[in-house]
Amino acid sequence: MTDFDSGSRLRPWQRTAAGAGLLSPDGVVAATIFAEMSALASRTDAINLGQGFPDEDGPAEVLEAAMQAIADGVNQYPPGPGMPVLREAIARHQRRWYGIEADAASEVLVTAGATEALAATILALVDDGDEVVTFEPSYDAYAALIARAGGVHRTVPLRFPDWRPDPDELTAAIGPRTRLVIVNTPHNPTGAVLDRDTLGLVVELAERHDAIIVTDEVYEHLVFDGTHVPIAALPGARERTVTISSGGKTFSTTGWKVGWLVAPAHLVTAILAVKQYLTYVNGAPFQPAIAAGLDLPDHVFADAAANLRAKRDVLAAGLVAAGFEISLPAAGYFIVADAAPLGFDDGAELCRRLPDLAGVVGVPISAFVHPERRDATRSLVRFAFCKRLEVLQDASERLAALGAR
Repeated sequence: MTDFDSGSRLRPWQRTAAGAGLLSPDGVVAATIFAEMSALASRTDAINLGQGFPDEDGPAEVLEAAMQAIADGVNQYPPGPGMPVLREAIARHQRRWYGIEADAASEVLVTAGATEALAATILALVDDGDEVVTFEPSYDAYAALIARAGGVHRTVPLRFPDWRPDPDELTAAIGPRTRLVIVNTPHNPTGAVLDRDTLGLVVELAERHDAIIVTDEVYEHLVFDGTHVPIAALPGARERTVTISSGGKTFSTTGWKVGWLVAPAHLVTAILAVKQYLTYVNGAPFQPAIAAGLDLPDHVFADAAANLRAKRDVLAAGLVAAGFEISLPAAGYFIVADAAPLGFDDGAELCRRLPDLAGVVGVPISAFVHPERRDATRSLVRFAFCKRLEVLQDASERLAALGAR
């Protein structure tokens, strides 16, 4: 009988995951709110603003490159670290946008999306009892992966509506037992962009306690004002940073699952030792296509951000008109709205009722925090605006029904 069956002898990672709300007390895998909301949208024919995937294709050059690669027979296993054409394009991308020099052969690793890069990194670098610090709310995979690695998850709260971390709380969270500090900027689910002072403090604390910085930068080209600042570009950070990103969000190809990481060679070697037993390799014809995308002119990236900003503004106006209080995101795919002014103090309950009330689906922010801290985000809901303008306009009109109650 397995530990899952017995319910009485959970493994350490299962006890950790249960404490984080990822498993039930007897070790049964908990259904995610994301799967629940997507199924609800499908069942009720509601507009799905819960999942963060675009409903429009990305640049034609990227799509055509994938089709050409398939036609050319690029359909078998690529090299384990990734195809040279993509690793070289990633190295050029880091130099072009941020002035970061990386050796394509030893310091770049292609992965099955950013999530696999995170998984391989956490599993490779975290041992039982090691502390891993993240900002919270946080992408749900972080807590699950930290638990599976046997790590201890420490969090630094980001608070609605400005989502700025308190420097004292950040300083208190990072200490001698800290192995990794995971920095997600631009941030999911809040759309916040961490300021340079916060990034500098992370570097200072990581140096002080000999911790490794892991960054999740998948929204790096979707910043609406200013430009993205990667933490690896700051003094003292490059030698202790694993930079993770992907092509899915930038080129609207989330289903391709082509991601990567850039790090010092010894860290890449350690991470590859784990990654090779996860997916092994992935996406052969999509790798040269993402490489082509990374070499596209600057205006393609600027246009993608500008188009997304326009969509943000449409949904933001609709949410405000419906009576929500919002936090206007500085980047990314999502906007966070407070339903309390409308009389809803439980975001999860509201999300389950929204299809009937307004024909729209969102995701409660409480799904992105540990159970014991959910009261602070109880009335908050995340909505995705990476959809066609007409879909967002329709959703805004439907949401107005809430304000008319």
